[in-house]
Order: sequence, then structure tokens, then C-alpha cells
Amino acid sequence: MAISEFNAAISQVAAEKGITVESVLESVKSALATAYKKDRREAGEKVELEEIVVDLNPDTGEVKILKDGMDVTPSGFGRIAAQTAKQVMVQKIRETEKDVVTSEFKEKIGQIMSGIVFRIDRGTVTLDMGKNRSQGVMPKSEQVPTEAYRINQRLKVLVKDIQDTTRGTEIIVSRSDPKFVIELFKQEVPEIASGVVVIEAIAREAGSRTKMAVSSSDEKIDPVGSCVGQKGVRVQSIISELFGEKIDIVPYSNITEKFIAASLSPAKVTEVELNKEENRAIVTVPEDQQSLAIGKEGQNARLANKLTKWKIDIKGIAGVFSSEDVEQGLVGATPEKVVGFWDEEIKKANEAEEAKRQEKKNIEEAVKSSDNKESVEQKEQEQTEEKVEE
Repeated sequence: MAISEFNAAISQVAAEKGITVESVLESVKSALATAYKKDRREAGEKVELEEIVVDLNPDTGEVKILKDGMDVTPSGFGRIAAQTAKQVMVQKIRETEKDVVTSEFKEKIGQIMSGIVFRIDRGTVTLDMGKNRSQGVMPKSEQVPTEAYRINQRLKVLVKDIQDTTRGTEIIVSRSDPKFVIELFKQEVPEIASGVVVIEAIAREAGSRTKMAVSSSDEKIDPVGSCVGQKGVRVQSIISELFGEKIDIVPYSNITEKFIAASLSPAKVTEVELNKEENRAIVTVPEDQQSLAIGKEGQNARLANKLTKWKIDIKGIAGVFSSEDVEQGLVGATPEKVVGFWDEEIKKANEAEEAKRQEKKNIEEAVKSSDNKESVEQKEQEQTEEKVEE
């Protein structure tokens, strides 16, 4: 039996919108009931929707309006109600489509999906997510500052949230969220996906650098080595996806001192002192490691603070560099400027010390001069007294 034109149209709408045929038919029935009520109201007759039953033949599209079991379909009802039915049906289909997209993508929040950039408007990037013609919206706040996006570019993104806006339901996606890096590692590292290796903490400055602490529930499995992969193949794949963003992977430890020391990698730490009341750690590094521990513009120390949730003061030959120095902008454009800052402080202290030494020397010389003078005067007096006696 050939498929009728009506049945084919319904099936096409359902296929295009990714919804069931039954939901489309229900939308049509609801639209026809609304159209009948409007038609009767214009004719001066009051009708409640609860009193109406719409009999719709899904094969032929034939419609009957039943009230109390009787056929009350008005003459020419199809022509009169067509426009109203169409409008209501479109609205119902949109609502159904929205529900389908919302329910489907709610399950994908926190997961990575691929999309193709098809529109960039005022800094907001819109991607075709490929399912039910759904669109992912990546606002400026979820973009990586160092990345340049272009039309038809395929991107991996993190499904972050679903929001109802004046423009409808929007799927918010992100590439700057730290969870994006976590999900990339889950895809690339089987040990993380299986739960043997756990990402304990992560700190990220998107587009520049990420620090990640990992642990293993199996003593035979090296968590850092698992993430890096043979010859670095696993981590390099993720770095490539992040367009060159640096990634530091450090071992997590329940011993706070060890974890803090590891967080400042690649710098070597010789000692860690904890002040638990202030949640502060004073870290000592070799004289040639302080700039490395601080990092360019204080980035290494800043990420270590975020990773460990401790305020870290870095102690070296140039002095103590506190975690507040990073926040207050005492860090210059280069580590050399940081060291230069402390060199200047040391210079001032040396100058003050030299001034004290000079002042002491002057006092000693003055005292010595005074002693000499008293000695000469005493000798002259003795000589005078000898002459008088003679």
C-alpha cells in the first residue's frame, strides 16, 4: 500500500525535527481542536477543549471533530482552520523539538562533543552540533583568548550548560573551562577513563598553561607516566588540540609538603614549612631556582597556589616572594624583573648597613682624635709644671 501524501509529510517533519510521528500527530490534533474552538467562538458558540475529540486518520489525513460522540465537523472547517492549525502545529513541534534537544543534551553536560563553526557574531561563536540541527553557543567568556576561530572550523567543545534565553534554548559550550582539559585526558588516557588514575586537582590559565595533579590506585601504574604516554604521545595529542597550551602533570600526595613541592615543578624545592593557621607555606628553593619557581609573570607560583589551595611564599637568595606579590602585581614582565626587584631591596639594605658602618667609624675616629687631643694637652701641662718647679 502506497504511503499517502499526508503520512509522508508527517514522517518527513518527524525525521527532520528528530521527534516521533506520534508526537507530531498529537500536535496536529491539538492544533485542530484549538482551531475548532476559535471557529465556534466566532460563530457565537462557547466550546471547551475538554468537550472535543479530534479523530485524525494518520494515513489519509481525514479529520472529524467529535462532541459527545457526535460528528460536529463544520462545513469547510479544513479551509477555515488551516492557517490557525498550521501556526499552532508549528509551535507545538518547536516545543517538542526543544524538549528533545534539552533532554538529550542534559545528559551530555560535562562531556566533549564536536561541532562546526558556522557563525561568528560580535565575538560569540555558534557551532552546528550535528544532532537535530542543534546549535552550540560559545560566548566570549568560554573562549580561549589565544585561539582564533573561523567559519567551517571543526572544534571539540565541552557541553557546559543549557540555558533558556529570549532567543530560545541555548546549549552553552566551552573551550576555556578546566573541565575541558579533564575530559580530553579521559578520552586520551584509558587509565583515567577506567578510574585507575584520578585527576585530583587542576588549575588552568586557558591558552597559556595548565597544572594537573594525578594519583593512582594501583602501585604498579605511574599516574604521571600514564598521562604523558610513551614518548609523550598522549599529552602531545592534547596539547595539539589546545593549540600549544603547556601542560604540567605532577604527582598528587596526601602529604601536603610533598604536594606543594611537586606543584612548583619544574623548579626544585629543598624545604617546605607550613603555617596551617594561615594556610600558608614557605618554600625554600636553590639560589638559581627562584625565577623558575615564580615563573614568567608569576604564572608558575600562581597556578601552584590554585592547584594546592595553599598560599605559597617562595624563599631564595633574593628574598621571600609571597603569594600576595603575584596578586598585587609586583611581578614584572619577566622573572628577571622580579629578581631585580629584590636586588634593589638588597642594595638598599646594603647601603643602609654601609651608612651605619661609616657612622660608627666616624664616631670612633672622633673619639680617637679626642683622646689624642687630651693626651697632648696633658703632656703640655706636665711640661709647664716642670718648668715652674725649676
